[in-house]
Amino acid sequence: MSTASARTVGFTYDAGMLIAADRGDRVAWGIHARALAKGMRIIVPAVVLAQAWRGGPQASLSRLLAGCVLEPTSIADARLAGAACAKARTHDVVDALVVVGAARRGDVVMTSDPDDLTHLARAMAIDLAIEKV
Repeated sequence: MSTASARTVGFTYDAGMLIAADRGDRVAWGIHARALAKGMRIIVPAVVLAQAWRGGPQASLSRLLAGCVLEPTSIADARLAGAACAKARTHDVVDALVVVGAARRGDVVMTSDPDDLTHLARAMAIDLAIEKV
């Protein structure tokens, strides 16, 4: 795990970040506001939105998403995520897709639970910056 630096290209949010923002968590909203102010790219994989969405209206979550790029899953990323799950001996495809996409872009992952993501990144021998919200 490492700290976000001035070199950070962007952030990838996982479900924990979305849920925290939806609940009005000040830390999550502070991170998001600073990222937007710096013009950072913020990615939310579509599968992460599916994991966090609980039906409307979710005004806070919708407001957060307005500043993000929603990313669909490509066939290549789906295959890499499946391989990551096999290597890490886990079944959490959503976490694997977060790791694969963030690594491809060089993003910092914003999460409330870094352990599973760290495990996946290590299994894939990926040096991934992961920050806890």
